[in-house]
Amino acid sequence: MDIDGQDRALIAQLKLDGRMSVTKLAAELGMARGTVQKRMAALVRAGIVKRFTVELDLPDGGEMIEAVSLIRIEGTATRAVTARLRQMAEISSLHSTNGNWDLVAMIQVANLHRFDHVLHRIRDMKGVLNSETCLLLNRAG
Repeated sequence: MDIDGQDRALIAQLKLDGRMSVTKLAAELGMARGTVQKRMAALVRAGIVKRFTVELDLPDGGEMIEAVSLIRIEGTATRAVTARLRQMAEISSLHSTNGNWDLVAMIQVANLHRFDHVLHRIRDMKGVLNSETCLLLNRAG
């Protein structure tokens, strides 16, 4: 699929608010509602837009705990470990990488108890040799 300027503008708006209604997107972009709907469907079909997400702002003033986990995998266990990690709801994204670590997992949980549980699940997973996890504190900039 070739992406044009209108698609790029639509993607930019979706990055700002992935839950924005089609009607509001159309108004923001100066396009017809039907055009936006067709373009969104085409972007999803082409695999350019993979999912629509929710960004939480917890009502009780609490914040989600976010962390980056670097994971080293044993030899040929990459596919099996990756499949198990992708099933964990607490892992918001998973990336292969180069260097000393094989995978980078973004973790999002509601509390430290849950965070500890997730770390134990990752470290106890068959095929995981080592992991190093860093809590994300303040957003820079």
